[in-house]
Amino acid sequence: MLKEILNKIFWHPDYKREDFEVVILHRGAEENKKAISLDDVELKGNYLIYFDTYIPLHRILEIRNKKTGEILYKKK
Repeated sequence: MLKEILNKIFWHPDYKREDFEVVILHRGAEENKKAISLDDVELKGNYLIYFDTYIPLHRILEIRNKKTGEILYKKK
């Protein structure tokens, strides 16, 4: 389900990456969470590439629309 949502955001013409962000598990950050705009990342296999950092998809805690606040994915 997570990969399907990401593929839709990255490749479907009705979606714009800059409208979405992911919240990832990031040890040492406040509450061990960090929000990253999907406009700043690439999707490659089972990783998000954020500048020179590979983030495994299992670290994604949430995907949300920045404009509407709608949560498309939330890890249980």
